[in-house]
Amino acid sequence: MKKIVCVLMALCLMLAATAAMAEATLNWSDFEPILSESGVNGEFVTFDQVAVKIWIPEGMNAAELTQEDIDKGFIGYFAPEDQSAALSVVYVDTDGMTLEQYGENLAGQDGVTEIEYGTVNGLPCVTYQIPDQDSVSIAFTTEAGYILEVTCWPVSEENATLVWGAVTASIQPE
Repeated sequence: MKKIVCVLMALCLMLAATAAMAEATLNWSDFEPILSESGVNGEFVTFDQVAVKIWIPEGMNAAELTQEDIDKGFIGYFAPEDQSAALSVVYVDTDGMTLEQYGENLAGQDGVTEIEYGTVNGLPCVTYQIPDQDSVSIAFTTEAGYILEVTCWPVSEENATLVWGAVTASIQPE
């Protein structure tokens, strides 16, 4: 029963944090204890291309990227064996586009909703959803003129808010 209450509290906190992203600052230190209590496990992964680390849930296996994937900017792709969910990490040269310009670009795309600005672990970001793809994304600009974007799907499944909220709250400098 205690575990169920912890999971429900974590879900409420993650929902509130995701909904208030434009007004909130998310910090991993606020979410880590709740996640630990919920029994959801995972580990941090770092990437050679950018100095960040991201918590990846247990059961999300790293896929081997093809040259075509790499050419499209993928630096990580994680999914369970049954491919019922996925988490992609893309790092793309945008010729110095600002976060605001990226958000404006997103606003002009069909199907993109809930574009909100916020801060995660001290890093300014923009989040958005694409309901038709059942996905949520978070993007950051880098000093090198790139966009780092993490996309998770599906977001409509049971416990998805907890897991994807934890992934989002975990993104931080290495």
